[in-house]
Amino acid sequence: MKEALLLQVETYVVDLLNKQLAATNYYHNAIHTRRVVANIEELASLEACTEQETMALKLAAWFHDVGYIYTDQGHEEESVTIAISFLKQQEVPEDLLSLVEQLILATKSEFKPKHKLEAIIKDADCGHIASENFIEISGNLMKEINAKNHKHISEIEWLQQNLVFLKNHSFYSNSAKQLWQPKKEINQLEVQKKIDKLLAKEKKKDKSSRFGRGIETMFRVQLKNHIELSAIADTKANILLSVNAIIISVALSNLIPKLDSPSNLFLVYPTLILMLFSVASVVLSVLSTRPKISNVAITKEMIKEKKTNILFFGNFQKMSLQDFEWGIDYLMENEETLYNSLTKDLYYLGLVLNRKYKLLRITYTVFMFGIIISAAAFIYSYYVYFSV
Repeated sequence: MKEALLLQVETYVVDLLNKQLAATNYYHNAIHTRRVVANIEELASLEACTEQETMALKLAAWFHDVGYIYTDQGHEEESVTIAISFLKQQEVPEDLLSLVEQLILATKSEFKPKHKLEAIIKDADCGHIASENFIEISGNLMKEINAKNHKHISEIEWLQQNLVFLKNHSFYSNSAKQLWQPKKEINQLEVQKKIDKLLAKEKKKDKSSRFGRGIETMFRVQLKNHIELSAIADTKANILLSVNAIIISVALSNLIPKLDSPSNLFLVYPTLILMLFSVASVVLSVLSTRPKISNVAITKEMIKEKKTNILFFGNFQKMSLQDFEWGIDYLMENEETLYNSLTKDLYYLGLVLNRKYKLLRITYTVFMFGIIISAAAFIYSYYVYFSV
């Protein structure tokens, strides 16, 4: 008889909620009602409730939120009206009807339970706070509040409200305290972790907000310009290398073999001067293009403290693949460190360019004066030799 009544109640309540409940009831719906009934069954068994008490608790659980089809504020009274009307038709005894009414009204948020049954239904109604899906279930409640109140509670604001609720909440029944309190504390820690993560994300977003497209364009253009300037310097150095190599080659093949003749002795000094300046130009050209690789072993601490730039191969060439992958991931997760590395890259490229162009300037000067002095030496030697 009692099982048949519960089946009739379940069918009636679920049908009522599915057909008449507002679409914005993302939390207070048939799913929540079924969850509360399941919690009632668990707690009633642990609290050794009588058959009559368990029946009253289950009936109250099924009907406790049906009033939402009419109103949100004071829905408990509406729920009582619907429950009593239906249960009277099923010829439920008056004493049971009175207890069901009492238990439905006990689900009010501000109500303090006075006996075991009220404590059980209060705990069952809040049993989701000990659920493994607490954050998801709580998210549905936030969605419902936002939809009904036409306002927007942010995720972090909602989680902070949940954290306060979890800290201040206490279960009333001994069984709920023993069974659900540890799970509730785990959820409290998870909420705190999620808040910390969102706050860190917002902080990171605030820090990175100053890095806009204009900043990225500046880095891109400047790095490109520096690389092009470096390529120009290398091209100039290669031209000097080629010219002086040709001069040395011609001197070695044509001039020097003729110097052993007494008639060509006047060409010895001009040839030596030409060779000396050409060799000096070659050496300076090689120095300007000679690469320099760092021998410093990069550590994770150096990356975190922004003391190095692993975007340059000369710095990370001694790192293991695992450490290098960690470093790149760290840069992608920390935008400020990434831009700091790009700044270092730009700075050290500038230092390299400064060295290259200084050496190139010296090389061109040496080459220019070498050609002038060599030519003057040849002219002077011919003049002295033929004037004698």
